[in-house]
Amino acid sequence: MLAVGVALIPLAYLATRAGEAGWDRMADELFTARTGELVVRSVALATVVTAACTALGVTLAFLVTRSDLPGRRLLGVLAALPLAVPSYVAAFAWVSTLQGDAGVGSFAGFWAAALVLTLVSYPYVYLPVAAALVGSDPAQEEVARSLGRGPWRTAVGVTLRQVRPAVAAGALLVALYVLSDFGAVSILRVDVFTRAIFTAISLGFDRTGALVLSTVLVALTALVLLAEQFSRRRAARYARLGGGAARPPGRVRLGRLRWPAVLGVAGVLGAALGVPAVSLLRWFGEGVSRPGSLGELADAAANSLGVALLGTGLTMMLALPVGLLSARAPGLLAMALDRLAYLSHALPGLVIGLSLVFFGINVAYPLYQSVWLLALAYAALFLPLAVAAVSAAVAQAPPGLEEVARSLGRRRAHVLRTVTVPLAAPGIGAGAALVFLTCMKELPATLLLRPTGMDTLATGLWTRTSVAAYAAAAPYAALLVLIAAVPTWWLSARTGVLTRTGG
Repeated sequence: MLAVGVALIPLAYLATRAGEAGWDRMADELFTARTGELVVRSVALATVVTAACTALGVTLAFLVTRSDLPGRRLLGVLAALPLAVPSYVAAFAWVSTLQGDAGVGSFAGFWAAALVLTLVSYPYVYLPVAAALVGSDPAQEEVARSLGRGPWRTAVGVTLRQVRPAVAAGALLVALYVLSDFGAVSILRVDVFTRAIFTAISLGFDRTGALVLSTVLVALTALVLLAEQFSRRRAARYARLGGGAARPPGRVRLGRLRWPAVLGVAGVLGAALGVPAVSLLRWFGEGVSRPGSLGELADAAANSLGVALLGTGLTMMLALPVGLLSARAPGLLAMALDRLAYLSHALPGLVIGLSLVFFGINVAYPLYQSVWLLALAYAALFLPLAVAAVSAAVAQAPPGLEEVARSLGRRRAHVLRTVTVPLAAPGIGAGAALVFLTCMKELPATLLLRPTGMDTLATGLWTRTSVAAYAAAAPYAALLVLIAAVPTWWLSARTGVLTRTGG
């Protein structure tokens, strides 16, 4: 219940503030041309990026796992690494590179944001699709080939149909990510909901306007979540029957397309990883040579690690009972608690931050301006990631071992500690790694809730980028990406891409 309470804090905030403002005041803010423009622009950006990420992620996953692409194992690892690059770091890299040579204003706007968000978001599609392709049953493809279908018709008509649930889930995650993104759209000056909300609060002190925009944004992301639930129900139709074959699937021969495919993949990786790397190396030396810069960087790194670890620990602690109940005692109560925990998944970090500022001032003042309130924000934001990981890991642990322990007179708590959790530890660890990665990259809630005078790598980068201090910002960006790359590499290894794609 505590986990659900944390997830409900932002919704309680929105309901309370809406009641204070009244319908007439809300309507005056809602039915305006500017709100309509924000809706159109936000939806258009999410649609363009989601379509691009779907095409890019599926293509890369297929080439790495199911074709004879040269160097596919190395390319498979590199293709996952853009997940470690926060959107605002990628935007900073592109802006500092292009504007440094071509002048201010040369890289900004809708299509610049679409490019940057696509390059950092496609791993949300690539990783689940690659995992599904590695684990899918090749028997269905062999049947199709025996009926006279060629390799490409089999790939499109059979192989890709098997991974449609993974494609849909990844695409919807991209849509949620784009709707909630704040850093890239702010750096690239695209007026969407998150930027407008932050401006209303930080510059205009327009709380009612921010409330209206937050409510509309929540409605949009809730629609995306409804689509996610629909895709989950459809996923059951593609469930594999039986154990399947343990042998690796066959590979499609690319023929003349082999080296053009390599060049295409290299071009994507060059844009997603090469541009940030070149930009950071270009500015890094100048940034670390400033007096006092190394001390500031060390403090920010320590703060980032500290709050990310605190947020990860709190999130996993809250997720464990919900995930256990969902896996071991399915029913109406478990389903209700699981869905309530997912409510926070519909809320961008900016809305979570605003709600917890309100909560800290009016309800839990001792927590206000403390790292504990920031950790609570991370828990509210990323609880669904942790619940899903715990539930899936516990569901895969054999319940028979728990029953044997109970038959020997062990109490439930002892069985949980000594049997269930150790069996599910790898999956729970993967969930913790994902939560840690997202806590390290989170920006808007951290900007609003960090204690006064405290800088993290994300906020330090943001502060310096906002005044075009690219050299000063580069060390923060570089260290943030290096730290985030560790859990990203481990998560990509768990898909099987590193071990089952061959040379």
